[in-house]
Amino acid sequence: MKIIPRDIPPRSVWALEKAGIHPLLARLYAARGVTGTEELDDALAKLLPPTTMKGLPEAAQLLADAIAQDKRLCIVADYDCDGATACAVALRGLKLLGARHVNYIVPDRIVDGYGLTAPIAQRVNDSGADVLITVDNGIASMDGVAFARQLGLQVLITDHHLPASGPTGIVLPDANVIVNPNQPGCNFASKSIAGVGVMFYVLLALRTELRARGVFDQASQPKLDTLLPLVALGTVADVVKLDANNRRLVAQGLKRVRALAMPCGIASLFIASGRSAVAATTFDFGFALGPRINAAGRLSDMTLGIECLLTDDPARADELAKTLDGINRERRAIEGDMREQALLAAESLFDEGDEPPPAICVFDPDFHEGVVGIVASRIKDKLHRPAFVFATSGAPGKEHELKGSGRSIPGFHLRDALDLVAKRHPGVLLRFGGHAMAAGCTITEDGLDTFEQALIEVAQEWLDAATLTRRLETDGPLEPEYRRVDLVDTLHKEVWGQGFAAPTFSEEVEVLSQRLVGEKHLALKLKHRGQPVDGIWFSHTEPLPAKVVLAFRLDADEWNGMRRVRFLVEGAQV
Repeated sequence: MKIIPRDIPPRSVWALEKAGIHPLLARLYAARGVTGTEELDDALAKLLPPTTMKGLPEAAQLLADAIAQDKRLCIVADYDCDGATACAVALRGLKLLGARHVNYIVPDRIVDGYGLTAPIAQRVNDSGADVLITVDNGIASMDGVAFARQLGLQVLITDHHLPASGPTGIVLPDANVIVNPNQPGCNFASKSIAGVGVMFYVLLALRTELRARGVFDQASQPKLDTLLPLVALGTVADVVKLDANNRRLVAQGLKRVRALAMPCGIASLFIASGRSAVAATTFDFGFALGPRINAAGRLSDMTLGIECLLTDDPARADELAKTLDGINRERRAIEGDMREQALLAAESLFDEGDEPPPAICVFDPDFHEGVVGIVASRIKDKLHRPAFVFATSGAPGKEHELKGSGRSIPGFHLRDALDLVAKRHPGVLLRFGGHAMAAGCTITEDGLDTFEQALIEVAQEWLDAATLTRRLETDGPLEPEYRRVDLVDTLHKEVWGQGFAAPTFSEEVEVLSQRLVGEKHLALKLKHRGQPVDGIWFSHTEPLPAKVVLAFRLDADEWNGMRRVRFLVEGAQV
């Protein structure tokens, strides 16, 4: 591992400090590209205007007409946290804006697969719906959209994934309206907005359209900001880049959660995960609430997660949150077993002391397809290589197909890599899609070797020694005066996440003592700038030398009623 201090532009630090930003925060913001306080203004009025998102006026007209004509609307959701929150935002928002007949369908990960398929379109039609609205999916569902249109359904696609590409370029489904900032010709500046954010923008545009039609005025219009806790949760859980616009959405949602103004399902999920809503952080969304909702889609039925976010009955919300917590415990147990098997299989691909291959593919017939993405992420984290984990498809009649999920490292665009594999080896990839850092695909069982070799070839072409070396960017040394509990709390309240990393500091420390706790965590007594401080390195058992450069985050733990700063170790450079 190479620990690399971030570049900290002094002019930006100076400008932020002059504007009244705390010196430590000024340094952290400047290192993340912030040059002025306007980028830190999280007011709703500072959100990017809906007028710049292609398809929003047409979507608003379609939905306003549907509401006026009392049509039946059906949401086709996705089975992850972004899809679940987007579905809840759509249902709650459309009802707030006057829709009387709104329901939803969420595909089963194993039986239905991803996106709007022809069978899902048939189910929507059978439900009596007139309008089909996708959330967090649909941009690559050519066949499903075509079939839905044949059935006479109006189709509105809301998505944020990359469109499919064909021999002549980008291919879009033949929907009535498409709202996706990543479609050609869309000038919306935040290309990394999550699916739930796209749906929130659709509702903003619909409200504007209804206001123009005289349905209500500025004073009487429904308040859509009640949906922001859901928007924030889905945005963080989907690990999209937290650009300025996404940070505003998340900050606004967090403010409402901390004020206990949120759907009761989110409140119940905080309780079930042992977290405090009044002190909510992005970490809670990403590592406590999000995984509990995702677990339903991985192992059971995402309807449980969506219903938890939709109910206004606190007792029902508590019951559903407890169920989700139980499913998440089961998911962790399955993942733990799979992770051990998958890591052994991955490490068997190269001799001890040698470098791993530039890309990793692992398959075992006993793997559970609902957990392959998490396990791929663990392999990627340990070996610092793009990794795909495959499981046998559980869908009826598709037992000879393998469903894989991949996670990538900086410098290797996973979805583009799949596209290149598909072009070089026609027929190997039955379906694929995703983003730069995460993607999924379906292949035939006898195509696994071809896929593995093809992915390794692409990785050999695209990745060099520097990219294949694990780099941990940090914010450099921590001044002793900033090693305070109140500053830990200040840092925790900020919006950190993908593309706007939580503060990590690095410098040489003395290791006074070290011991294993729970057989898998290294508890440390350190000397930092001449003063003692506790540290812990979770899931690490290798002992450290007496002097070492550590990368660490700031945390506070409580002992005998006293809160003390401790270092959460992220890595070491001996």
